[in-house]
Amino acid sequence: MTLEENERHHRFLRSFTAHEPAVRAYVRRMVPSRVDADDVMQEVSVVLWEKFGDFRDGADFRPWAFGVARFEVLAWFRDKGRDRLVLDGDVVGKLADETVKNEAHLEQQREALEACMKKVAPEQRDLLMQAYQQESQIQEVARISGRTVTGFYQWLHRMRRSLLDCIRREAAREVSS
Repeated sequence: MTLEENERHHRFLRSFTAHEPAVRAYVRRMVPSRVDADDVMQEVSVVLWEKFGDFRDGADFRPWAFGVARFEVLAWFRDKGRDRLVLDGDVVGKLADETVKNEAHLEQQREALEACMKKVAPEQRDLLMQAYQQESQIQEVARISGRTVTGFYQWLHRMRRSLLDCIRREAAREVSS
């Protein structure tokens, strides 16, 4: 690998790593499941790498990546449309446009959630994360927590309410600064 290729590789990795969570969230909002989002993200990653040579230095990686992701989501819906009933391409396009419009607000909420999660005690944070794992069984997480299923759902409701209040405070703090 030449020095130039190596630098290109590093620039791509830095940009992709910095923006991958936002691109994944963008894709996830448009496809029905996490598994589908994973499939689309795999294609998005490959296309971004293949087309990175066309990316202009100094340009904003995120909008470019969102554009690639949008086309990959449309291609995924087109391909799935042959298998079963899915959303029309125009509807997906409108969803993509709305998602881009709301991205700054959603990014602010993600950052606020991250800050709020850091304030949660580690054992509670672990339980929250376990409850939202893809293959999670609430009964098992409740057992691990030492609560009944009903008690765990009540605790989970209180934690979500607490996090929502914290996110709102963080957002208000961000607006006032």
